[in-house]
Amino acid sequence: MRAVFLDRDGVLNRALVREGKPYPPANLSELEILPGVQEACSTLKRAGLGLIVITNQPDLSRGTMERGAVDAMNAEVRERLGLDDVRVCPHDDADRCDCRKPAPGLLLAAARDWRIALDRSVMVGDRWRDIESGRRAGCKTVFIDYGYSEQRPQAPDLIVGSLLHAVPWILETTR
Repeated sequence: MRAVFLDRDGVLNRALVREGKPYPPANLSELEILPGVQEACSTLKRAGLGLIVITNQPDLSRGTMERGAVDAMNAEVRERLGLDDVRVCPHDDADRCDCRKPAPGLLLAAARDWRIALDRSVMVGDRWRDIESGRRAGCKTVFIDYGYSEQRPQAPDLIVGSLLHAVPWILETTR
């Protein structure tokens, strides 16, 4: 199987940007699917690609977000976009887990469970951690550049302004 691994906040739904840094929505009422995302996901799905969300949610371990709120947003995104799976890392950097991006643990576990060919798959993200995670897992990478005031990824395979803009390249790359 070939797949597109998708970060959630900033790729599928609008990230809330404060002082140049992106933050997840706090609850379901703040969740807003970005323009073109439904069309992009439908096109990728019709092409036979698996769609799997790989998301860091460190606010869970920080105690500033309830698991129920994260689960509700993930369920909404999964249902509205026809996603195959949602994988969540609830840890913060201090936990030193293997699932928090930039570590590739969530991608590797999904690849095992879904029998995904990582070298024929793509990771799409809006932060350096997403791109590095995909690179470490052996995927091609797409960086959605919003010009955040933070570290930039090193050598993504493609830089675009939205998931929809990446679709033709993803389809060509995953053949």
